[in-house]
Amino acid sequence: MNILHNTLLIYIGQKINYIMISLSNFDFTIIFSLFAVILAIGIYVGKTSGKNTNQYFLSGRNMPWWLLGLSMVATTFSTDTPNLVTDIVRTDGVSGNWVWWAFLVTGLLTVFVYAKLWRKSGVNTDIEFYELRYGGKPARFLRSFRAVYLGIIFNVLAMAGVTLAAIKIGQVMLGLDPLATVVIAGFITVVFSAIGGFKGVVYTDFILFFVAMAGAFGAAYYIVGLPEVGGLENLIAHENVKDKLNILPSLDDTETFITLLIIPLAVQWWSSWYPGSEPGGGGYVAQRMLAAKDENHAIGATFFYNIMHYALRPWPWIIVALASLILYPDLASIQEAFPMVTEDKLGHDLAYSAMLTKLPSGLLGLVLASLAAAYMSTISTHLNWGASYVVNDFYKQQINSEASEKHLVNIGRITTVILMIVSSLIALSLTNALQLFEIIIMFGAGTGLIFILRWFWWRINAWTEISAMIASGVISILLTFTTFGNALFDVGGIFPGYMKYPFVVFCSSIIWLVVTFLTAPENDKVLFAFYSKTQPGGPGWKKILMRADKAKISIIKTTEKWSVPNGILAMILGCILIYSTMFAIGNYIYGEYFIAIVLTFIVLVFSFLLLKIWKKIKGTVL
Repeated sequence: MNILHNTLLIYIGQKINYIMISLSNFDFTIIFSLFAVILAIGIYVGKTSGKNTNQYFLSGRNMPWWLLGLSMVATTFSTDTPNLVTDIVRTDGVSGNWVWWAFLVTGLLTVFVYAKLWRKSGVNTDIEFYELRYGGKPARFLRSFRAVYLGIIFNVLAMAGVTLAAIKIGQVMLGLDPLATVVIAGFITVVFSAIGGFKGVVYTDFILFFVAMAGAFGAAYYIVGLPEVGGLENLIAHENVKDKLNILPSLDDTETFITLLIIPLAVQWWSSWYPGSEPGGGGYVAQRMLAAKDENHAIGATFFYNIMHYALRPWPWIIVALASLILYPDLASIQEAFPMVTEDKLGHDLAYSAMLTKLPSGLLGLVLASLAAAYMSTISTHLNWGASYVVNDFYKQQINSEASEKHLVNIGRITTVILMIVSSLIALSLTNALQLFEIIIMFGAGTGLIFILRWFWWRINAWTEISAMIASGVISILLTFTTFGNALFDVGGIFPGYMKYPFVVFCSSIIWLVVTFLTAPENDKVLFAFYSKTQPGGPGWKKILMRADKAKISIIKTTEKWSVPNGILAMILGCILIYSTMFAIGNYIYGEYFIAIVLTFIVLVFSFLLLKIWKKIKGTVL
């Protein structure tokens, strides 16, 4: 063991020396200072975070909205996100981003409807929710299975995408081989994640947020001023860029319009599970809501995150992606400029890293530090979140129910290391971030509606979720990896390619609806307890309220009016507000000032309307 440890340290030392040769002293000072601060925070908070699992995974449920909101933004500011956006812009133009912009609807539904429900539930993880909402052996099986399914399988896939982006940055900007990038970045991240727990993640996210934002905006500003680009006006007018600028897909191309806009807005946002954008809330977003001081802080954190994530943050990446079309118009030009990039890692997403090599000393160090910050923030969150599933929802439930808190924390730390190793191995075999995004979206198709309805319809049971998971997974595999799928949706198939995702959703939904009505509902004791604790309200619980009243059991704990209608109205107003903000920023960048000013006015009007509705729902967050 000591030989392996010493060999690893020698290897890291050799690669760091190589990096120091590639960068100036100023660049290296910036990067080293960031790493030192992050490790110091992890070690410092590790003294308290290791006391018990509540501290290690939720920091005592006492976090303010602004800190949790910044943490969510920092977490989703991962190294693969600018690469993904670059890949999308270069392939489908700016409008291609609707494949993830559509998830704003999901995000705001979480803000105004589900945030307070999660906080009321009092669970330690969103997977623990299963034994609150369902009962018996199916609920216990579902909890353990989802802990492995999401905490390990989906989680390591998401981390692999982030690590893949780090590999590409290391190859293009530093000339590092993939293994070197994985070892250096992974070693530092896993150390402070294992030691500091959730509190260490959130505290370091506060710093990483500002570093990452400064790096992204600084890079975009400098790159636009490069002689080859010639300023913002020349960028917008360039022949390689003009046909990529539309924020909305063109109606002239029906297939593209349906694929990029209609399907994401009409189907994808409510039907698919995706990390950070789960319908009904979930994953590491739920973890932060559960760690909030109260319901109001949970609402404030998620709303702040959605504003920053969709309205403001994408534009620096989009600008760099558009500029890359001038310097590197195709894959051949990227390959020619960076021959050290291996064939299996060559893709349009490399263009972002390629553009960053143009940065001067100082700014280069800041941007590399920001990318390192983005990587560590995202990976540390996924590690802590995944470990919380494995510890609370699998190990403690299925293996050692009598384990002490200290033992469980140690299992969490061991799990953190294992998750890092597995995701790194997967990353070494991937090609691009968009490839992974599409796989995860497909495998979650058809399950999202259950996560929305299970709070408000008593008839949903454990078998509903089990059948949906199996159906979506099996159907996705059949359509993606078999000749049957090619015969249906490939070129010359029965259906156009854009119908593949709706087809999975339709089939999965039919299956889980049939299973729901063929299996017994949850027993009244479970349903009464769930309603009593969370107070979801709504017509979907009318039959259960009647049964409780007949049994003379009081499960209504509040006289407040059902807030969901106002929550949905707030979601609609919020979507208009944030999309208008995003479009306004884009039109200011494009020089379309009249449209931008009109959109700014719309933003102000809907901000006022949203504030009034917000107060009706739950007061203010300030």
